[in-house]
Amino acid sequence: MFEHPSDPLQPHARWMHEAMEMARQAFDEGEVPIGAVIVHQDRIIAAAGNQREQLKDPTAHAEMIAITQAAEAMGSWRLLDCALYCTLEPCPMCAGAIVQARIPTVVYGTTDPKAGACHTLFQITNDPRLNHRATVLGGVMQDDCREILQEFFAQQRALGKK
Repeated sequence: MFEHPSDPLQPHARWMHEAMEMARQAFDEGEVPIGAVIVHQDRIIAAAGNQREQLKDPTAHAEMIAITQAAEAMGSWRLLDCALYCTLEPCPMCAGAIVQARIPTVVYGTTDPKAGACHTLFQITNDPRLNHRATVLGGVMQDDCREILQEFFAQQRALGKK
């Protein structure tokens, strides 16, 4: 598909492809296929897929793991010059972590009608009552991000799971 150079989503596709790779890895490991990468100065400093099943940890979302990795890489909990790319709109827990980490830019693939906390159900990352706000852009590679989730859950239903 040809993307027009003035398309505001196009520059972000490079990093979303990397997040999709993490989602595919999660899919292959039997995890809900969500991926996240954190970029600093045009370089990936953190990359993760969901690991809730593997770690038996409800907080092991791709975004949470990537934020922890990025803080380690930066030597600080403040991720001020970073951008988070994730395949699904962050949930309330992840949106709260984004605010706490002071991440200024969040780019996601597809919306989450059941738990989206940046645009869909809540606007945690842009709540003026909080001490930090992030610029959030959704819809980057939206179809690809949605399709891998749909494929995973169709497969799970066919197997009588989830």
